[in-house]
Amino acid sequence: MKALVYDAYGPPESLRFEEVERPVPRGDEVLVKVRAVGLNASDWETLTGRPLYARVGGPRRPRHRTLGSDIAGVVEAIGPAVTTVAVGDEVFGDNLDKMGGFAEYAIARERVLALKPPGLSFAQAATLPQPGVIALQGIRTKGAVRRGQRVLINGAGGGTGAYAIQLAKLDGAEVTAVDNAEKQDFMRSAGADQVVDFTRTDFTRAGDRYDLVLDLAGHHSVLSHRRALSAGGRYLWVGGSVGTMLQVLVAGPLVGRQRILVVRPNTTDLLTMASLCVSGALTTHIDREYALAEVPAALRHLGDGHALGKVIISLT
Repeated sequence: MKALVYDAYGPPESLRFEEVERPVPRGDEVLVKVRAVGLNASDWETLTGRPLYARVGGPRRPRHRTLGSDIAGVVEAIGPAVTTVAVGDEVFGDNLDKMGGFAEYAIARERVLALKPPGLSFAQAATLPQPGVIALQGIRTKGAVRRGQRVLINGAGGGTGAYAIQLAKLDGAEVTAVDNAEKQDFMRSAGADQVVDFTRTDFTRAGDRYDLVLDLAGHHSVLSHRRALSAGGRYLWVGGSVGTMLQVLVAGPLVGRQRILVVRPNTTDLLTMASLCVSGALTTHIDREYALAEVPAALRHLGDGHALGKVIISLT
């Protein structure tokens, strides 16, 4: 089978096609014929090795030769211990543990896969695993947002941000979305009440206060976060710089309700998000679809901060 591989941290251009042996599922493993893959910031970080936490499990060399975690496809074969899916089933899930989505076939553990609802295309399903679950846990399950509260989402112009904006609006919040200049109109179209260009305005110094700050691109200090929080407000760090992550981990609880959002991937939350999409309550925002051979260009588009919503690799 064809797969995009790499052996050292570096730019997207370091990826190359190789003909590799098709894996054989063992135990609780499932072989998935990949139909679509959703690109995430974690793919870019694990490719480049930056920030440093992206090298966990592989400080000098990448842990996986083939990236791509958010997969959607058709079950090709199953291991002897698999009981919940069968050959021919359409499935999707967050395969962060094994990766391998940038290939014609990928191996995944049975527990990370859910049956794809008929109402979602493979491309739409591939937008959900990481972004949908992060958004759901950030907005609803880690101290639910209440009607009338003010929510700020930093880094809101990507896939996770678009889902988080919509969830917060469904729950009756007033939403401020922060990202670069080219994403302002997109964030408004996703439902944001106010938008902020971070290159011109520092939301921590603008004088506004929020009941929840969901930070997908955290680079401020914990003292800066405190300026942006209302009395009793909460700050959740999802991604960003190592320095900010360490500050929030060590000092966040001491200076206010600041902590790292420890995301727990699971198929229950994934199917909740899928159901909201099928019902029309949420919209999947796909910026561009690329072919497997175009993964380097797709990753460059994402890593350079141009993606509006999700970037998808489609294998037809």
